[in-house]
Amino acid sequence: MASENLVEIDKYLSAGVHIGTKVKTASMAPFIYKINPAGLAIMNVQKIDERLKTAAKFLSRYDPKDILVIGRRENSWKAVKMFAKATGVKFFAGRYPAGVITNPNLETFTEPKVMLITDPWPDKNAISDAVKIGVPIVALCDSNNTTRAVDIVIPCNNKGAKSLALIYWILANEYLHERGDLPKKKTIDKTPEDFME
Repeated sequence: MASENLVEIDKYLSAGVHIGTKVKTASMAPFIYKINPAGLAIMNVQKIDERLKTAAKFLSRYDPKDILVIGRRENSWKAVKMFAKATGVKFFAGRYPAGVITNPNLETFTEPKVMLITDPWPDKNAISDAVKIGVPIVALCDSNNTTRAVDIVIPCNNKGAKSLALIYWILANEYLHERGDLPKKKTIDKTPEDFME
């Protein structure tokens, strides 16, 4: 039933949230539904929806000031910034400066209690810092990602601007719902399109 999903299945499909890459890692295999004729991994939309719920519930245990969202790839910048604006969390869109969470002498030093990572591969420096100091990691993972250091995996297309926009829009709404800052039947005053570069 549509009411059980965070958004209609069609919305996920039209944003291409389920379309992975031609590379399939062992850690992402449980989320892959099939390989399409073009050789692309197709992820299970139901599992994507379930993981978004799990991640939002987990993140909602943290105050916005304790969450740091990272997105190095350019097509994630707008989604990351809009998510931060809607929820009040801290963010880095662009190159993550090493030591931001491990070196108190830096002007940009911040002490997050949890990190939300857009893609474990380009954002590996942020993951490495988080692991050093024991900060839990929630990460958007495509079929080609390894999930070794990730505490909560959100399987999805983490490269497409349309997919990232929808994922971050859903997470913003669910985070606010779970914290009681937004009534359950309401959504934020921005659309998924507003989250897209």
